[in-house]
Amino acid sequence: MKQGIHPENYRLVAFKDMSNEDVFITKSTANTKETIEVEGTEYPLIKLEISRTSHPYYTGQTKLVDSAGRIDKFKNKYKKFKK
Repeated sequence: MKQGIHPENYRLVAFKDMSNEDVFITKSTANTKETIEVEGTEYPLIKLEISRTSHPYYTGQTKLVDSAGRIDKFKNKYKKFKK
């Protein structure tokens, strides 16, 4: 690997899928203030709403993930047009 091309904060980071609690470790430069311990080692933590383990395209399952309430707002807005 070529020396001096990566940023100084390029390190191992834990990404946690909050919908199913899956944690995976990869290298990243993402900034974070939280940490998590995985198998006795502490890593910086990045929280995700959806990842490869919960995304319908990769899992083959249709799941409804709506943490911001967008679907409920849409249904409430257009329920007056329902026959």
